[in-house]
Amino acid sequence: MEQKIILITGANSGIGKAAAQQLVQKGNHTILACRNEEKGLAAVKEINDTTGMDNLELMIMDMSLQSSIQELAGNFEEKFDHLDVIIHNAAIFDISQKEASFTAEGVESIWATNHIGPVLLTRLLANSLEKSDHGRIITIASKGLMAKPFLKVDLVDPEFKARSYSVEHAYYQSKLAQIMFTYWLADQYQDKKITANSIYVTAVQVDIEKYPDIPELLKKAYALKSKLSLTPEEMAQVYTHLATAPELEHVSGTVFDEKLRSVRTSKYSRDFRNIEEVMRLTMDYLI
Repeated sequence: MEQKIILITGANSGIGKAAAQQLVQKGNHTILACRNEEKGLAAVKEINDTTGMDNLELMIMDMSLQSSIQELAGNFEEKFDHLDVIIHNAAIFDISQKEASFTAEGVESIWATNHIGPVLLTRLLANSLEKSDHGRIITIASKGLMAKPFLKVDLVDPEFKARSYSVEHAYYQSKLAQIMFTYWLADQYQDKKITANSIYVTAVQVDIEKYPDIPELLKKAYALKSKLSLTPEEMAQVYTHLATAPELEHVSGTVFDEKLRSVRTSKYSRDFRNIEEVMRLTMDYLI
């Protein structure tokens, strides 16, 4: 199999790290785009030690900051002549968060990291993707959206500046926007050698110790949920398949679940009038 150049964001832990290891083991040159250099270097060392390979490298980027995304894109284009796959794995969802937080650039952090950042990074690396024989854009959504068929992106106040804040609502709104972004990309690139697909990530085992401030009852609930959840390695197999499977070279505009089945998303998310409205809103954020 021909070596691909693959960029995966937020890959110093969890599903992202597991996917990076799988992609490296398949012989792909894989780039971890991480915010925390110490954690990123630790992930690189662990994967290299485990696989015995050296086709993995780290690039620093804070997905919540457009200035950081621009810097990474510039560094990438200086070093590589093309990009085969980008996996937008980085996201934040702190279940203990009670109030909206804003980035140093003044944007609500979940909206900035989970949606605006991936859109900007894709736009900045579009030329590199177009130089690939078969460029692939993979966005990451959540299977939890299936329980929210009437959810919409708030076009007036997506950052919760004037409405009641809910970290869950903010998260799922951002993931809904990513689904709509995927459909928009598939349409934009229908005449080019670039595909855009998305993944509905299901319940995956998490380290609950990352959230020391949540109530004990909620910790117990998450511990029980983890017993019934996929491992990061199992979920990462979907990432790896979408990134490398030859039979998906011409598949675009599809949302896959953890069993690689095509998912029909909400009526709202598939309506191109709504998609265009969300993308107009999104483009207003880009510097």
